[in-house]
Amino acid sequence: MNDHDSRNDSSSERSRASSGAPGTPPDGGKRKRPDGPGGGILMGRPFGVPVYVAPSWFLVAALITWVFGDQLNRVLPELGGLNYLVSLFFAVAFYASVLVHELAHTVAALHYKLPVRRIQLQFFGGSSEIEKESETPGREFVIAFVGPLLSLVLAGIFYLGMRAVEPGTVPGVLLAGLMISNLIVAAFNLLPGLPLDGGRMLRAVVWKITGKPMSGTVAAAWVGRALAVAVLIGLPLFTHSGALGTPGQEIGGVQSVTDALLAAILAAIIWTGAGNSLRSARLREHLPELAARTLTRRAVPVEADTPLSEALRRANEAGARALVVVDGQGSPTALVREAAIVGVPQHRRPWVAVGGLAQELTDGMRIPADLVGESLLEHLRTTPATEYLVVEDTGAIYGVLSTADVERAFVAAMAR
Repeated sequence: MNDHDSRNDSSSERSRASSGAPGTPPDGGKRKRPDGPGGGILMGRPFGVPVYVAPSWFLVAALITWVFGDQLNRVLPELGGLNYLVSLFFAVAFYASVLVHELAHTVAALHYKLPVRRIQLQFFGGSSEIEKESETPGREFVIAFVGPLLSLVLAGIFYLGMRAVEPGTVPGVLLAGLMISNLIVAAFNLLPGLPLDGGRMLRAVVWKITGKPMSGTVAAAWVGRALAVAVLIGLPLFTHSGALGTPGQEIGGVQSVTDALLAAILAAIIWTGAGNSLRSARLREHLPELAARTLTRRAVPVEADTPLSEALRRANEAGARALVVVDGQGSPTALVREAAIVGVPQHRRPWVAVGGLAQELTDGMRIPADLVGESLLEHLRTTPATEYLVVEDTGAIYGVLSTADVERAFVAAMAR
């Protein structure tokens, strides 16, 4: 199944257009994670975006192969053992359709200059991880809608293909299965609750009406939770009602347990995704509180050959908590690392120069004092370091920003 969720991650708002996988909360400006760990097997980079297949996909592919193989055996018994090979092809083709769905989200996001971290195919579908939120409700609506739209287009293509081949043949059965599966994907994702694509569309509509993204998220998240309850209770009853074209069944037996388990998994995915979307939206309200100017530690300038004990004495007198190494003209050249200071025993500090404990400044380690919210977190994510030199527009030293201070402030914002 496919959905479209939104979340913060590290330094920025991260929107995630996904197939049945909920969003997760942000990591608060920690170092940028590589694409590989946790991503699964890299399959390619369409449009420059890495596509991964998670290990859980193989479990689902095996399940689809088994279930579709049994159905194929009833329709085409002459295939014999080949029916499972055909059904494996169906599983791969179905997930290729899911990939097209995700690529639709990705292309739309890239069109609006929103970076996409990766696409991942996994249990119950896939996810397109978009690293920033849409700037307008209209763009949010378009990015969410193109996924189900492409699934409907694929269903139409498979329908035309099915009409062009002889019924009751392997191509006919495969095309019919792909048509139906893409219709189900589109219909499921159009349900108006987060984290599904329909939930993103509902969020965009409420956002447009109220002018408040948070109002849209709250409305779509609670509809998503209601939808999760409906799936948990209604799906097993629906499958036993005969509404799918099969004779009604009494509730009980292995089939009932399987239906209930499937409903519980889907409901858990929707409920968790809705909750994560709501938490991420509430966190965004507090992002402006993360300001470089308010989180920066006051610093004193010292020359590289200054003994550590003398530098710390000057810092204590000035009420400062950081040291900046400057050259003879007073220009900053390095930052004295807090961890390095702690590692020097008290009795050795008069004999250790601060220059030996300092990290040379790079361009990425200089940040403007006016950076706030997502812009601040984005800078820290793209240029990982333990400390940063905060400067005014004039180039004057304002102080030193510690990553640890930002992370603590971020965690506090999450707690609220």
